[in-house]
Amino acid sequence: MASVTLNTVRKSYGALEVIHGVSLDIQDGEFVALVGPSGCGKSTLLRMIAGLEEITGGDISIGGEIVNDLTPRERNIAMVFQSYALYPHMTVAENMGFNLRLAKRPKAEIEERVGEAARMLDLTALLDRKPSQLSGGQRQRVAMGRAVVRNPAVFLFDEPLSNLDAKLRVQMRSEIKTLHQRVETTSIYVTHDQIEAMTLADRVVVLNKGHIEQQGTPLELYKKPANLFVAAFIGSPAMNLLPAVIEAADGVPSVRFSDGTLLPISKNHHGIARGQKVTVGLRPEHLNPDIGDGAVIKGTALLVEPTGAQSHVVFELGGQQVTAIVDGEREIHHDDPFEAKIDPERVHIFDAETGAAL
Repeated sequence: MASVTLNTVRKSYGALEVIHGVSLDIQDGEFVALVGPSGCGKSTLLRMIAGLEEITGGDISIGGEIVNDLTPRERNIAMVFQSYALYPHMTVAENMGFNLRLAKRPKAEIEERVGEAARMLDLTALLDRKPSQLSGGQRQRVAMGRAVVRNPAVFLFDEPLSNLDAKLRVQMRSEIKTLHQRVETTSIYVTHDQIEAMTLADRVVVLNKGHIEQQGTPLELYKKPANLFVAAFIGSPAMNLLPAVIEAADGVPSVRFSDGTLLPISKNHHGIARGQKVTVGLRPEHLNPDIGDGAVIKGTALLVEPTGAQSHVVFELGGQQVTAIVDGEREIHHDDPFEAKIDPERVHIFDAETGAAL
């Protein structure tokens, strides 16, 4: 195992700079997810750590050693790609042990390490099969097993679940997390799916246009997004964002929406002033008619989407469509009056110009 440190790392393609001086410290044994929209630079950053892309500036260290000039093999990393990249003519066991054979490791050692990885990933019964005889989830486990047998200092995952269906993605998320808990190897996981990042990682790093917008534990990013970009990106369904103006009623700070609705907010927001234009963030799961206390918001149901245990209700507030999450047993129909409550402490306020949290 090893720590990974990025010190003002930059990447340019000619005059186009895509990574702008990123610095990041990943502790030994930590699981870190790099998350962001397509084109934010997360895969480029991962490939630079792996040595598959040259860096334009800065330093990358693995285990305290600067690896800028080392080949991927010399960095002692193992990478799991979106593509399984299995050899179709080899069995599962042969695929998993291929890199060890290239390294001329003893046959007994190869068999032992392949067997151990197979038990860990529930592949023992499949060792004699060819990739064509496996499901998508089984092939991805083989790709993971091939990485595990190398006993690397760092695991790098580049959107490994993108090719799987929804049910398999959930299953494989659990298997990857279980694998990390067993081997405790430093892991860096790239994904555009914030649910994957939140459920898997010890720490989430949100990237946007080659910059780090915010990093922290999943709950830190969920509860205290630093700006509008992080607020909109973290959480599913996405946070509702509405323009409003700061008001005060009876000494209580509030926001007024364009339709005149007044919503009390916490006194803990800093840098706000009466008349200031802001963007208000309301998470759908915090808009609920069943909570005991809270500010009341009224509207008309425009759309109801049952999902089973819960229903998503879209209603209008301040001229904007807003989503709330309610109990699936509650009967709500199109055009029904809808009333939700929200705790003022759960109302997020962002500067309308800079997007920074207030």
